[in-house]
Amino acid sequence: MRMNFKAMESYGADNVASQASVANNVALIQMLFDGLLENISAAKGHMERGAIMEKGNCISRAGRIVVGLQGSLDFEKGGDLARNLNDLYSYVTRRLIHANARNDVAALEEVRGLMDEISQAWREVPALLPVQKDFSWH
Repeated sequence: MRMNFKAMESYGADNVASQASVANNVALIQMLFDGLLENISAAKGHMERGAIMEKGNCISRAGRIVVGLQGSLDFEKGGDLARNLNDLYSYVTRRLIHANARNDVAALEEVRGLMDEISQAWREVPALLPVQKDFSWH
């Protein structure tokens, strides 16, 4: 049994761990986008009801999520895509600030549309990952 485990380790454990790590990162990013979109929608509702403090809190949380997404970009591995996302996240941050300052529902809807597109793209990533093999021993 130990020999089989050693063979598995040398053959595919690194690959399995790498795939698991990527899958975990994708799930985390999806969760961040879910939180971002939820906060934008909540901010819009608060804005429409005149709940200024709640609107500000939701926009602030949304902005922190965007900054977190921006900070996680890997420019070395991501190349043009990472640079384009960086520019998009910077634009989205500016639009969130504008929406908050001006109570601009249209700006929030614009941001939601942009981030929803990126979120949908991330939802497709798991289908692009290789299928993980189950190395459990029965």
